[in-house]
Amino acid sequence: ELTSLFECPVCFDYVLPPILQCQAGHLVCNQCRQKLSCCPTCRGALTPSIRNLAMEKVASAVLFPCKQSSSELLMLLLAPKWKESEFSNDCLVINICYTFGEPGEPGVVWGFGLGKEAGEVEEAPSVSLCCFLSLQYATTGCSLTLHHTEKPEHEDICEYRPYSCPCPGASCKWQGSLEAVMSHLMHAHKSITTLQGEDIVFLATDINLPGAVDWVMMQSCFGHHFMLVLEKQEKYEGHQQFFAIVLLIGTRKQAENFAYRLELNGNRRRLTWEATPRSIHDGVSAAIMNSDCLVFDTAIAHLFADNGNLGINVTISTC
Repeated sequence: ELTSLFECPVCFDYVLPPILQCQAGHLVCNQCRQKLSCCPTCRGALTPSIRNLAMEKVASAVLFPCKQSSSELLMLLLAPKWKESEFSNDCLVINICYTFGEPGEPGVVWGFGLGKEAGEVEEAPSVSLCCFLSLQYATTGCSLTLHHTEKPEHEDICEYRPYSCPCPGASCKWQGSLEAVMSHLMHAHKSITTLQGEDIVFLATDINLPGAVDWVMMQSCFGHHFMLVLEKQEKYEGHQQFFAIVLLIGTRKQAENFAYRLELNGNRRRLTWEATPRSIHDGVSAAIMNSDCLVFDTAIAHLFADNGNLGINVTISTC
């Protein structure tokens, strides 16, 4: 296929316009090029920058697969030694007995993988070729092919891209398969409580705490897990607001099968919000930015609070 002509020799992703070449005509993607001091193919100089206009025209006539396609998710990694423990539990490592360089003689290895920057050079007497295959993508993947101008935007929102930790805030950088999300939450975020049933009470304690605060709880029903999030933040200067939302630990398509209702009830008052849960792929931030959730200010919160604690009735139903 024509797309194979655009493979970067370092990261195996596609070299997309603007396409730069070394003096001998070899290509490398722009991300890897920034980290390299010489061409990974011929070891020649990468400067001055030379545009390959012919390949750019060819790229404009080719449809590229999403990087989350099943064929793109098998990565060949070169590394001197890999231990099974260095890979996460949802990954499969296959060692293949290829050796580069004679035993006892140093060989040059292009490192790419865990703990390495793409294009990092390492001296090693020999090296094994390893296959790194995410089990999440063993039998599935994105089937779309796209023009190179559409590819980056699609891959940012692709349903098959790795899932990030759904907990609010940016402190946790974990990424993995959908099947591994709950295991991650149970082991890395042990303070999160899980309640069973489609109708529960989400109790947020000490809502008068200063600054931005998050309250998180899990709800398990209908064979799925839902994340309940209440955030307090100052969206507008001097005006603190609360944002409550339900996320499904699942895909957008799965989320369409459910509805949720959040209800504040007390002191002869009632405030209700009903909506379709968002997938954790969409996250909390986008919903808050668009106010696509239950929104109320501190004055409303105090009408329903009891000694600084706020109870939210949460009901999950199927559509």
